[in-house]
Amino acid sequence: MNIRTLLDQRLGEVISAIAGEPCDALVNVSSKPQFGDYQANGCMAAAKRAKTNPRAFAEEVLKKIDLSDIADSLEIAGPGFINIILRQDFLEAQLATMATTDALGCELAGEAQTVVVDFSSPNLAKEMHVGHLRSTIIGDALGRVLEFLGHSVIRQNHVGDWGTQFGMLLNYMNETGGETTTLANLEEFYRASKQRFDEDEAFATTSREMVVKLQSGDADCKAAWQQFLDISLGHCQTAYDRLGVKLTKDDVRGESFYNDDLPIVVKDLDTAGLLKESDGARGVFLDEYRNKDDEPLFVIVQKSDGGYLYATTDLAAMRFRTGEINAQRILYVTDSRQGDHFAQVFLIAQRAGFVPEHVSLEHVPFGMMLGDDGKPFKTRAGGTVKLMDLLDEATTRAGDLVTSKNPGITDEARETIAAIVGIGALKYADLSQNRASDYVFAWDKMISLDGNTAPYMQYAYARIRSIFRKAASNADLGAIVLGEPQERALGNKLLQFAEAVDAVARSAMPNVLCSYLFELAGAYMSFYESCPVLKDDVAPETRASRLALCDLVARTIQTGLGLLGIETLEQM
Repeated sequence: MNIRTLLDQRLGEVISAIAGEPCDALVNVSSKPQFGDYQANGCMAAAKRAKTNPRAFAEEVLKKIDLSDIADSLEIAGPGFINIILRQDFLEAQLATMATTDALGCELAGEAQTVVVDFSSPNLAKEMHVGHLRSTIIGDALGRVLEFLGHSVIRQNHVGDWGTQFGMLLNYMNETGGETTTLANLEEFYRASKQRFDEDEAFATTSREMVVKLQSGDADCKAAWQQFLDISLGHCQTAYDRLGVKLTKDDVRGESFYNDDLPIVVKDLDTAGLLKESDGARGVFLDEYRNKDDEPLFVIVQKSDGGYLYATTDLAAMRFRTGEINAQRILYVTDSRQGDHFAQVFLIAQRAGFVPEHVSLEHVPFGMMLGDDGKPFKTRAGGTVKLMDLLDEATTRAGDLVTSKNPGITDEARETIAAIVGIGALKYADLSQNRASDYVFAWDKMISLDGNTAPYMQYAYARIRSIFRKAASNADLGAIVLGEPQERALGNKLLQFAEAVDAVARSAMPNVLCSYLFELAGAYMSFYESCPVLKDDVAPETRASRLALCDLVARTIQTGLGLLGIETLEQM
């Protein structure tokens, strides 16, 4: 159960009735235990609109609200805050329910949606690099969370597999004999073909002609192009598998997939009365966006030479996703620099009727990964960091950490732990950031066993599981009783798991879940230090209750990390 939502609903109904208009109770977890478990701040805003004293308004709310089934007390604080202390038996009952299901208190969406998550989207002209990491892991986490809540998630990998650069690459493939081995290192292959394109005008001309042949359906060009795609996508899949993200070749919908629909998009924009011409190009004027001369922005969908742009392809993709897939919500996980682009094409798609009004189009932007110099993360030589090289280093560093903590570990165990800890550390370091912000990439911080890191969370999980190995046959779980303050604080934090998951699904902010898990681990450590579990003088029923709390914490950490795409270990 999402307790915050329950309080919001019940308090909101009373506040709205008194105010005579819909009002939000604005319930939040209390910042300090002395203020109670939750605090409702909505009376002040409602009183302001009603032009009455907020404290008097809050007093009226307390006269009319009945929360006796879930709350021990309601108290007014300050100018009109309502502090809420929940009943202990209510908390214990909710924890008992939480422990019985894999959903851990999360409720399935009342109306399940078909949600398209568009993420990763590498350009297949080159190998995946560090710039593809954020989209890939943020999109994967959002897909997992939405599925967990019962939504039907359609993953779409909108790869860049079309355009001018492919004429260059295909032309170079022909020159080198088209052997698969020539594509073993895509980065080197791209650089060599680009150099030929830049230095040899005849090669460049032939490359442009190759694009025309490809887009016209030439069989030989398409066969060579498909060979290139197969090898390129194979590189991508290797990275996805190592990252543990839920993307496969079946999720690929490249730019080429929409090629046949592009002239129809332009025609339909014309039919809708939106298409205009400017300097030979065709597009849509948007009054909401202005150029430097304060004129309506012209969004081009077809260039003067007849070619199409990203905007055209994105419009075709939106129409396909709503018309063929029947998506009700579409998330585009790309860097923040594409914000204006998506705002503009969303507007055009809605005006043209390509996307029904009930469909939610959402850009999920993220900032850049920076080096310690505050500039985009690069190799020491200043080059682009290949994603596979980044994964290799993460695993190596994690392996060094494992060896330093456990020198006698076997090579096989070390490799297994290093892969899980290293990849987990890399992902968590990114997901724990507010995705809208840039962040500084720091190996030492992300691999640390201290602080809000994956290794810390994985170690917390393993440490809890070790309790059950020590308890052996005396590890029966009992009814949870929150007799001590630390037990109550931990129980309260456990019950906020549903709130955190719902918040991620609603806001597309995975860092909310990371913060919650870190706070849960902190609450557990306070509990463990103050409330003995296996000591001889602990009463059997108390031991059984505390073991049940330990088990529920471990399950919640494991499930929460799993929603972020991060594995746990029984031993570290």
